[in-house]
Amino acid sequence: MGRIVVRARSLSKRYTIARRHETLAGALLAAAAQPAKALRGWRSRRSGRDDLLALDDVSFAIEAGEIVGVIGRNGAGKSTLLKILSRITRPTSGYVEVTGRAGAILDVGTGFHDDLTGRDNTYLNGAILGMRKADIDRRFDEIVAFAGVERFIDTPVKFYSSGMYMRLAFSVAAHLDADVLMIDEVLAAGDRAFQARCFGRIDAAARDGRTVVFVTHNTTVLERLATRAMLLDGGRLTALGGPRAVTAEYFAAESADRYVASRRTGLPQFLSAALAHPRGSRTLRTSDALHFRLIYALPIRWPGLTIGISVLAPDGTTIFSANSADAGLALPGRQLEYEATVTVPPNTLVGGEYGLAIRIWDRGDTYDFQEPALSFSVEARPGERPDDRRVGLVHVPCAWRVMPSSDPGGELEPFGASVGGAA
Repeated sequence: MGRIVVRARSLSKRYTIARRHETLAGALLAAAAQPAKALRGWRSRRSGRDDLLALDDVSFAIEAGEIVGVIGRNGAGKSTLLKILSRITRPTSGYVEVTGRAGAILDVGTGFHDDLTGRDNTYLNGAILGMRKADIDRRFDEIVAFAGVERFIDTPVKFYSSGMYMRLAFSVAAHLDADVLMIDEVLAAGDRAFQARCFGRIDAAARDGRTVVFVTHNTTVLERLATRAMLLDGGRLTALGGPRAVTAEYFAAESADRYVASRRTGLPQFLSAALAHPRGSRTLRTSDALHFRLIYALPIRWPGLTIGISVLAPDGTTIFSANSADAGLALPGRQLEYEATVTVPPNTLVGGEYGLAIRIWDRGDTYDFQEPALSFSVEARPGERPDDRRVGLVHVPCAWRVMPSSDPGGELEPFGASVGGAA
């Protein structure tokens, strides 16, 4: 067993949230009607507050050099866990021990000032994160090159695109000298090339014996980076182990045939996604076309967007993807809510369990990504014999032609032909 650098024991975090205040008259009437209940709840009603258990008895240990991914639905306690590990907030009960210097990238861009240039914000943000000026001087060129903003480093960041802003902010934070680095849902910043640089930096940190703990909703990122993964659900640690096994459990826990956004983000986003069931039945067959209905919103005029879907296997593997650009569809850019329907042809999927990821982006900058947004089951073909059952994940219709092997010139007519035979 390696050296333990992060140890959490029975961590719990309870937040107090305000409730709607009662009127005096309403409180007196309720007390008269149910005096016993009023007596039991007097203190809670007097304060007008409820408790929210964000973390509930969470324990784990992380060794030096591990890359641990934390996954779970919104509100599962992931960000709360990182804030406790980075000592931004204290647990209500339990304790955590972190050996060595800890660095946290929890809210990219905190401390950036829109009227300052990229150069000035690099020094400002670095100082906020605890870097000395000499350290920033020494790494300045590397930070700027990593972010890919050399041409614009002396331009006020209010003129940056959202991707440039996020890349520079992440780059500053990523160049911290930390033994344990904690990252909260910021690996979606930037395009694929920038993400590849981020992955490379995290891999290099692990090879140097540093430890990384990161939060993500992206199971592909989780399996690409993590050596171990943990699944949080309702504040409790429900799975801890290999990334693929934890991803499969996450998909099983997230089983739902529709998605509804919990809040408006102020960016292009999906408001809902649903699978239309044929014949009024909730049973899908391999012979059914799949119709996905996506509702998305543009908070301001936003031309040039692309929306896409990915159909996923239970372990998170992408089976295939499709997007509006592939179809030659230019999306409208007016400030409105839109409905998109995506149809997958019949006889594409074999019987099994599947998930659907949805994404909305613009020139590499992702604004909304839900993986999985929903899940669904497909039944095998009626009457399919066990020995005919297809293996794999998709059904590809193949043309077959059979000729006598003794006819080298191919002059005889084929005596058999079929399309889409089972393997």
